[in-house]
This record gives sequence, C-alpha cells and structure tokens, in this order.
Amino acid sequence: MNKNENNTILLNVRDVHKTYRMKASSLHVLKGIDLQIKEGEIISIVGPSGVGKSTLLHIIGILDRPDKGTVEIDDIDVFSFEDEKCAGLRNKTVGFVFQAHYLLPEFTALENIMMPGMIADREKNELKESAQSLLTKVGLEDRADHRPRELSGGEQQRIAVARALINRPRLLLADEPTGNLDLQAAESLHDLLWQLNREENQTLIIVTHNRNLASQADRIIELFDGRVENIRVTNQA
Repeated sequence: MNKNENNTILLNVRDVHKTYRMKASSLHVLKGIDLQIKEGEIISIVGPSGVGKSTLLHIIGILDRPDKGTVEIDDIDVFSFEDEKCAGLRNKTVGFVFQAHYLLPEFTALENIMMPGMIADREKNELKESAQSLLTKVGLEDRADHRPRELSGGEQQRIAVARALINRPRLLLADEPTGNLDLQAAESLHDLLWQLNREENQTLIIVTHNRNLASQADRIIELFDGRVENIRVTNQA
C-alpha cells in the first residue's frame, strides 16, 4: 500500500499552548496548536524564527510539557503520565535528531548508537547487532570504532540519526538537522531521512528553514505568531 493511502492517525495535537515565564514578563509561544499527522507521513514545519517551531517539536517529542492541551500518540495522551513514565514512552516511541549531533565524545560511534537501547535495558548482544545494522544502513559500517572527533560533520549527523532509530521509534523528529552541514552533506542526510521513511514507513516531522527541503515533504505546516497559519499538501503527497 502506498503510504499516502494509510489513514491511520499516529499523532493528534489538540489546543496546545505553551508560555515561558520570566521574572518580569511572560512569552506566549504556542497559542492553540491543532494537528493530525498520519502514520508514515513526512511533515515539514516552517515559519520565521521565534514562532514556536522547536517548542512544538519538543512538546510532540515529550521533551517538554504544554501548559494546556493534549498530545496523543496512538490514542495515548502522553502527558497523562508522570515524568518517569513519560521518559520511558519517549525512549521507546520517539527518535530525535537535533541541529547539533550531541554525540558523547568519549564513546565510539557504535557505542553512541547503542546508548538509548542501553537506557531501555535491551539485551546487549541483540542491541549491538541492531546498532551495527544501522551503521550499515547509514553508510558508516567502517566507522564503528571511531569517536566523534574522528568523523566529519555529515558523518556525525548520520550517527545521530542511527542513534535516534535504535529503538525503532514510530515517530522521528528532526530539528534543523542539516543546519550545521555543507550543501553536499545536507543533501546526503536529507536523502537518508527520506529513504528511511520509505523503507520503515516511519513518520517524520522536520523543522527547517530550508524551503527546498520543506517542499519535498508530504505536507508543509506553516506557523506564525504561535498558531498554524497554513497547511499545504505538496505534489510529493
């Protein structure tokens, strides 16, 4: 079945608000976000700096709680749980790729990829096999024993993608993942993310300022002043 014929709703965001409070003032960043995202979709989130793109991604990824509203993954209200259970759900359900790779410098590429699986208490031999398989999938099987400082920027980000995928998440979130890369490395990483979506039917939500990259998603969600201003279906859908 073509992924765009799949009408299963994986993610349901209802009336999400977020305000950051400072000593003398407050900043209302999200002002009632409503979204439905299907399983296997590629969604790009665009808009000017400061409109709440990263904040929304962090809430969807269970890294931050909204002040109001609900986020449901597979019809489960993720914020109905205490923080510890939220963390466990995030570890097993969501993969996150940031603009900075955040690899741990003292560990090898293979060990960095294994880290979320170790937190999930997976069996070590099975986990190592999964990590080696992901290294091959991202084209870096010969870099298993290299530490981050021995890798190029593009290679570091590919390792970060593999780490995000190690627990086979339903939802892959990427926050400006190509922002620190040169054009060639950025295009290579983009191709990898789209390939993984096709192979795994994985739902991908990507925040980007790159309009060309955004246009290759199934739908583009435009944020303005903390609200969804427009949702456009692209010719990729």
